Amino acid sequence: MEKNQSWTTEFASAFKDLSELHRFLGWDHRPGISSVAKAYPLFIPQGLARKIKAEGPDGVLAREFLPHESEIDVSEGLADPIGDKAFLKAPQLIHRYRSRALFTPTSVCPVHCRYCFRKNELDAGHDLFHRDFDRTLAYLSGHPEITELILTGGDPLTLSNDRLRTYLAAFAELGTLKDVRIHTRYPVILPQRLDAGFVDLIEEFGERFRTLSVSVHVNHAREIDGEVRARVGLLRKLPVQLLAQTVLLRGVNDSELALLELMEELISMKIRPYYLHHPDQVKGGLHFYLPLEEGRRLYQTLRDQLPGWALPQYVIDIPEGHGKVGAYNPEAYEFSGRLISRRGDLVEHREPQLHS
Repeated sequence: MEKNQSWTTEFASAFKDLSELHRFLGWDHRPGISSVAKAYPLFIPQGLARKIKAEGPDGVLAREFLPHESEIDVSEGLADPIGDKAFLKAPQLIHRYRSRALFTPTSVCPVHCRYCFRKNELDAGHDLFHRDFDRTLAYLSGHPEITELILTGGDPLTLSNDRLRTYLAAFAELGTLKDVRIHTRYPVILPQRLDAGFVDLIEEFGERFRTLSVSVHVNHAREIDGEVRARVGLLRKLPVQLLAQTVLLRGVNDSELALLELMEELISMKIRPYYLHHPDQVKGGLHFYLPLEEGRRLYQTLRDQLPGWALPQYVIDIPEGHGKVGAYNPEAYEFSGRLISRRGDLVEHREPQLHS
């Protein structure tokens, strides 16, 4: 591990200019890429850029994180593919499911994923990120049925350890929140963020909630290296539940080999595979989409080769706020065009028209 390099230094030196990144990579621009980068900004830490360079322009990391001309096609897809805004009940607080809510304390991430379901919303001026923490606490206090709070964003680990401590202390003092989950990309994108201060934070608040979970967003085994393994290892002996969530992406991990390799890597790191997300119908990201039937067939290969405790839940977020539901169907691979929503209603669900 690089012990002298702080994560903030690495964050500040990330590539934000497309020309600078391509000079570093030694690759030529593809046609139309500059206009894509203007529509959907670039942010790639140097450590990740080195991994992308080593793998090459046709690698899965380049596909995940570099601008692609397909992003400029926004004729289909949704700016808010899962209907977050309809459930914004207080500043930075989304309450869709009865017993749990999402808290969005920042719009800033350690990388701009090109498939991100919030890629059209990640700016500080968006309604999801307006701040009024007193109103947020008041809403949580007035809704004791909310027993789990999920910190998302943006990426909550962009916040300083002191800021995270302030939030976690306030949530603990409410007395109604039993479980806290932190969703983050940092452990695999900028692993230095798991510093001594963060370890202390986890040790402190892991005892103040029934469960404190860190859910690592990771899509491919090539995102993981020795530094990632070492930093995640710092958390293993702490009172924290380590989870992983993965997005199924065309051209990245849509193969039996890629998914099994990732799940085996997670298991070896003592991280429980938790969610495998069917890709959202996000505007500017439909080139990552694959039909539900393909996803179901891939998931069946995992079911055949992984024990139940290592098998992630395969889920799909139905657009317009109908919620996250199971995507696997034990009766048929084919998709009927309808899904059962989180409330038990049968709703129509149209898959996008995909272009080759």
